[in-house]
Amino acid sequence: MLELTLNQVTKKYKDLCAVDHVEAVFTHGVYGLLGANGAGKTTTMKTILGLEKADAGELYIMQEPVVFGNTRTNRYIGYVSDVPEFYGFMTAWEYLQLCAEISGLAAQKVKTRIDELLQLVGLSETGKKRCATFSRGMKQRLAIAQGLLNEPKL
Repeated sequence: MLELTLNQVTKKYKDLCAVDHVEAVFTHGVYGLLGANGAGKTTTMKTILGLEKADAGELYIMQEPVVFGNTRTNRYIGYVSDVPEFYGFMTAWEYLQLCAEISGLAAQKVKTRIDELLQLVGLSETGKKRCATFSRGMKQRLAIAQGLLNEPKL
């Protein structure tokens, strides 16, 4: 079952409670976290990704516990940041190739998958343009390609 479960997840920074006993189950779909600045959206995502340690509660992805610093469950997730950053000296193709290597994408799938994603997001014609020259929209499209690279379940 495709599932992300947050059970009473809490995250505090000193006296500030950034995430307060969040309960949620996400299955089959595309979700966005909406809220005012400081509402805990980024902290929630960092906790889901194992980049922040929850002070209380439990998180499960595909029934596997999310463990701080252990990003094993990230193989299921496609994440796109609101302000993506890239290595400016790389082309979109080179960047996705690096991400493919990091994520363990099978070597025989890399070229086909990258070409397919660059076509999907409208960046197949960027050729040798470096990411540093990309407009904000182009960077967002590259971020979407990166988020889909490992064929995530969530």
